[in-house]
Amino acid sequence: MTHPRGAMSRRGTLAAACALAACSADPQTDASFEPPLRAEGDLAGLLDGGLVVGGESLDVGPLRSFYARRGFEAVWTGRQSQANALVNAVMRAGDQGLDPDMFHAELLRRTETLSPQGRELALSAAVLSYADALAHGAVPAARRKDGEALMPQPVDVAAVLDAALDSPDPAAAIEALAPATPDYRALRQALPRARQSARAGGAAATSLLRRIEVNLERQRWLPRPLPADRAWVNVADQRLVLYRADQPVFTTRVVVGEAFERSQSPEFRTQIEASILNPPWVIPRDIVSAEILPKLDRDPDYLTRNNMVLRDNGEIEQAPGPEAGLGLIMFDMPNRFDVYLHDTPNRGLFGRDNRRISHGCIRVQNPVEFAALLMERPAEAIQEVIALGATTRQALPTPVPIFVTYQTAFADAEGGLQFRPDFYGRDADLWQRLRLRPDRLEASLAALRPD
Repeated sequence: MTHPRGAMSRRGTLAAACALAACSADPQTDASFEPPLRAEGDLAGLLDGGLVVGGESLDVGPLRSFYARRGFEAVWTGRQSQANALVNAVMRAGDQGLDPDMFHAELLRRTETLSPQGRELALSAAVLSYADALAHGAVPAARRKDGEALMPQPVDVAAVLDAALDSPDPAAAIEALAPATPDYRALRQALPRARQSARAGGAAATSLLRRIEVNLERQRWLPRPLPADRAWVNVADQRLVLYRADQPVFTTRVVVGEAFERSQSPEFRTQIEASILNPPWVIPRDIVSAEILPKLDRDPDYLTRNNMVLRDNGEIEQAPGPEAGLGLIMFDMPNRFDVYLHDTPNRGLFGRDNRRISHGCIRVQNPVEFAALLMERPAEAIQEVIALGATTRQALPTPVPIFVTYQTAFADAEGGLQFRPDFYGRDADLWQRLRLRPDRLEASLAALRPD
């Protein structure tokens, strides 16, 4: 986007910011040099449609929201120290496990080759995109997989930057959008050592660095702050923890989805609303077709022997009982994945190291103790109701938030890092998405699509 030269005389303060970023391009020889974009003060017109500065596409939505707060006037003129501090913050994105080039760092390195308006918009776009990555995650929700459904509360990053403009430390205001969890702190602290080892050429150190970076991203998908009372399933750790006032009060082993993609346990948040005692098991049609019908071909009495009835819609319902598939307790936690926590009659599974054998639901080793804590009742009282044999739904006094996560690196009780195998193979894929800006990711994906 260009406009006749001479319409804009102020160069603002981005030259100092450019110097911090070690700019050295010569505007007379750099092919990406742009003359002034439009007449001074006409930022509103620039932000009406698509915007390309220095060959890079800028996201006009956040820019429009930000400049609307300032009457579409340039904001960096007269704010040299703030501009410098924010450029430095973007260039330090690696401290958060992020690639600065995701946030137009390459454009900031050559701002002297741009028009004054180009420099103005480049810095704003860089800071806004970095703020959004810290607040919501660098991989936008639209580019996540279906099972990556964790999401923090929305943050108006344009409002945050607007408020930070005249603060003594605007970079701190932006970086405060990152999580403050013990996991995030421990992962950040481990970054410098991992990066130094990776630079020395050890393949294992590079793998470790990437593991840290992707788990920092997963932390950015969580709400701020986390609910003090919550249930937490780490699928990669194959373990459930219940927190009260941010302190773990109960932990138990779980069985999770097998590695086959369709059976993997997803990442999501919901609420446990009730305990269902003596639950029937309704087997979905896809499992019926894949697993039950072949057994029926070999054993016509299979349904009768297992207290099952074939429904008209192709599902199968198994009557409740100690040998039923859901065991004696199911935890009602509505979600679009139809993934639930429940008991199991096969208690021997919890002694295995590899407990990745379900169709995605999560089987709990000590469900009665867990239910007692959730329902604020003695375990013996719950056992008495179970012994009656009837199916009952008992609402929790207060619904409890539950998070199903996939953390292959996380902090232990002492603040040290624990690592778990990436048995779903999600880390490498997520790391690749963290290397590319959204526009470059689309171009990369387009190149891989068949004609």
